[in-house]
Amino acid sequence: MSRDQLQSAPSGSAEAPYLDLLARDASVEAYEQPVLLARAAGEPADRIAALEEARLLALRVRAELEGRRRREAELSALFETAHDLAGLRDLDAVLQAIVQRARSLLGTDVAYLSLNDPARGDTYMRVTEGSVSARFQQLRLGMGEGLGGLVAQTARPYVTDDYFQDDRFQHTLTIDAGVRDEGLVAILGVPLMLGPHVIGVLFAADRRARVFEREQIALLGSFAALAAAAIDTANLLTETRAALAGLERANEIIQDRSAVIERASEVHDRLAELVLRGGGVHDVAAAVSEVLDGTVQFTEAAAAPAEALRASRAEGHAVRHGSDWIAAVAAGGELLGALVLRGHPGLDPVDQRTLERAAMVTSLLLLARRSAAEAEQRVRGELLDDLLDARDRDPRLLRERASRLQADLDATHVVLAARLDGPAADADEEASARRRLWSAASHLAATRHGLAAARDGGTVLLLPLGAGDTAAEVARRTARHLGTAVHQPVTVGASAPVTDLAGHPETVAAAYAEGRRCLDALHLLGRAGDGAAAEDFGFLGLLLAGERDIAGFVERTIGPVVSYDERRGTELLRTLDAYFEGGMSPARTKDALHVHVNTVAQRLERVGRLLGADWQTPARALEIQLALRLHRLATPGRR
Repeated sequence: MSRDQLQSAPSGSAEAPYLDLLARDASVEAYEQPVLLARAAGEPADRIAALEEARLLALRVRAELEGRRRREAELSALFETAHDLAGLRDLDAVLQAIVQRARSLLGTDVAYLSLNDPARGDTYMRVTEGSVSARFQQLRLGMGEGLGGLVAQTARPYVTDDYFQDDRFQHTLTIDAGVRDEGLVAILGVPLMLGPHVIGVLFAADRRARVFEREQIALLGSFAALAAAAIDTANLLTETRAALAGLERANEIIQDRSAVIERASEVHDRLAELVLRGGGVHDVAAAVSEVLDGTVQFTEAAAAPAEALRASRAEGHAVRHGSDWIAAVAAGGELLGALVLRGHPGLDPVDQRTLERAAMVTSLLLLARRSAAEAEQRVRGELLDDLLDARDRDPRLLRERASRLQADLDATHVVLAARLDGPAADADEEASARRRLWSAASHLAATRHGLAAARDGGTVLLLPLGAGDTAAEVARRTARHLGTAVHQPVTVGASAPVTDLAGHPETVAAAYAEGRRCLDALHLLGRAGDGAAAEDFGFLGLLLAGERDIAGFVERTIGPVVSYDERRGTELLRTLDAYFEGGMSPARTKDALHVHVNTVAQRLERVGRLLGADWQTPARALEIQLALRLHRLATPGRR
């Protein structure tokens, strides 16, 4: 963007150059240019400050977009690798593709894969990508030697940000020379597992110091699972070919074996197709049910037989439980659930492996769904944060962002402030409870087409107001829903309904402040675990509300009496004024009105039917007197 273009830009268009940079996917350094040009042109300080603020927001958007592209690339690579596995023809080609994709997605200088050699009792390099050292490519590591030997021996992932300064590993001259020759510094290794057995190690390494994040370790672990499955499938095919060659004359056995393999291949193809077209967990269960001629169901870990589930997870195989088969669904050391094949006690090894492959694909789908859900929760929270802080005042952009989340900022909404109640044993338990509250609130917001964010030690929600709903009803429902979800009381304060949030985002912050005042009032009144809006607190609601809804208070308190007088031409309001001014004495009231005492009694009886039998209790009487005075002030011609 030239200096002339910057000078000719309309006032208030600080976001324009950054939107252009975002559209062009410019480098991070390019985002400094508009500010530098503005300073060089001697632009006013407020213009430069606006550009700085827009630059920070644009960089956040750019980082989020890059994160999404990275997650999409990771899932795409996993799905492509699963598809390669389903159509396995050349083991070396599949392993090479896995190593290449792992290196590309983790952004490392080198990636490589080693396999164990049971005959020699060590592990050797099988595939490398990005390596330039012949000595390194020919390394053999004894069990327990170096990082790779330790991974192969312990069946656990290991990572180091500086290999030569790390004394957890058994350094040898041969291994250190190969690593030094390759110039590696930071190394991550994860085991390739077949059941409880380690068959090799998958590595990602950099020639500079680097800290590998937990997500990157889990991603490399997923690639390692696919590589182990590829090797296992290749071994199975090799065993099958050998069996077919040895049993050439036993035509019946050969045909049976071929049919089994064909069915297994069909399952792999169908599972890969399900993954590629975005199928769900229950789609996988339905496909495997059809192939195995049984009923396969996905269950949560808590609903599966505990002992069988532990055995399946430990062994890495489906295990028999009575007349059922249980296959653990796990990823990165986390137990996600189980696939249960019911009423099928007789299961041949290939069908057993089919069930196990389905469990692996199910774990990938669950991880993908979780990743997508967490990303959506973060985006919903960021939009609500921007509304609360009024950082983005472009109505069109706000509506577009909300539309992508299936939220409508032009609808009437209620802002809710939610906070946990109940003691916490320690800081960790309190933090965990707050995370559960945020997760439950985010899920509620997603299902109700609203927004949620963590703020001020609690959670804030922006929910649309349904037809016939009131803010108080939404607050009470939300308190019950969140309390049930987190298994402890949750108190919720609600604002009055707000509209046109895109055009006036500053109203969200004011509504949130009102919701917090209602939340604090509930605590002061000993109503923890309940939900309420300002309208629930009578005349106290006038103090809690962000905007003093005097007309609403009068309508809620004496509206039926006002309407009755207007329709019938009666003097119930005047009688109430005289009644309270006379110290609630019917005798003094009849003197002030110059009517018979029976007339006063009849009028007061009518008031009771309109306002309820408790209208003369101290609390109600105080509210009615205040409403009468406010009504009198609003209609000065009336006495």
